[in-house]
Amino acid sequence: MRPFRHIISWLLALCLIAFFVHFTVHPLPDPPTGWVKFFDPPGQNVVFQTLADRTGTSAFEPAGRMVAGLLELVAVVMLLVPVTRRAGALLSGLILATGAALHLSPWLGREIPLEIGSTATDGGFHFILVIVFLAASLLLLVAHPASLKPR
Repeated sequence: MRPFRHIISWLLALCLIAFFVHFTVHPLPDPPTGWVKFFDPPGQNVVFQTLADRTGTSAFEPAGRMVAGLLELVAVVMLLVPVTRRAGALLSGLILATGAALHLSPWLGREIPLEIGSTATDGGFHFILVIVFLAASLLLLVAHPASLKPR
């Protein structure tokens, strides 16, 4: 049973790492404007600018976006190392639970615009991704095997 838990732990951790890296630094050569936390110009990130516009506070863009991106990168490093994987899963769960709460709030909503100022929405795809990866974080908390204790 322990080898199976190791495999599941690595698969879940790698999926979460890919998710966070994709939305934080996007390694592909031509990322779309408005969806990459570290490379979007100020005021161009769809999620955080929508939050800033609807709440009337500038704390979300760009400062909140940078803090969220840094926390996601810390979670990535923690998920890579098996010793800190549970703490990384907890941190990623907190990040994603915050995202889910913001999506359920009137400030962001389940459907977000595809571009700044656009009326076209993503149909809730971003919200569904947040929920799926929140479930993966919680499953990783349970599935990651406990360290061997000397007897």
